[in-house]
Amino acid sequence: MTALSAAARGRFIAIEGVDGAGKGVQSRLLRDALLTCELPVLLTREPGGSPGAEEIRGLLVRGAADRWDSLTELLLIYAARRSHLLETIWPALAAGTWVISDRFADSSRAFQGVAGGLGLPLVERLHQEVVGDFAPDLTLVLDLDPATSLQRARARGEGDDRFERKGELYQRRVREGFLALAARSPATHALIDASGSVESVAASVRRAVLDRLKVLRLAGIH
Repeated sequence: MTALSAAARGRFIAIEGVDGAGKGVQSRLLRDALLTCELPVLLTREPGGSPGAEEIRGLLVRGAADRWDSLTELLLIYAARRSHLLETIWPALAAGTWVISDRFADSSRAFQGVAGGLGLPLVERLHQEVVGDFAPDLTLVLDLDPATSLQRARARGEGDDRFERKGELYQRRVREGFLALAARSPATHALIDASGSVESVAASVRRAVLDRLKVLRLAGIH
């Protein structure tokens, strides 16, 4: 997979951020915008995105906040990620499909590495074993204050809220992790202010994709 040239495969976009930042909504809106460009697009998510990974997802996002320690979380997530890559992401990219993923590896770095206290070196060692040098063509980090994002997340009333129940301090550390990751890799990351309306955030997302990935036309932006 990693040997494929950019011209021979689709592009891979990861959308990251704290819980409740709007990743799901913005992922769907970006998919719809890319479809207007007549591009083949696959929308997926982590943890999950393949049958095996979706089974692991249930273990990770449900139950008590202290159900797993950070290392166990990391191992489960990378088991799911390997399945996701092998069964979904890599075949789609090889077929020329653009892939949008609601979360990818930066979530492991921010959640388990930074907020969970494992440290980035440990996460990177496991990442190299499981993923290698493969990385998104573009990572969009939706930045939002955790006090606001948790209010949004709780208003959804979904059961997949184990990480949200770790609390605001945990989410603030997650946010710090994402901001640091975006700052250290400006060529591959775009920081998006997610505090505005859904429409204004979507416009910022489209602009970042247009500028970074050179999509010729994207939902009215030229």
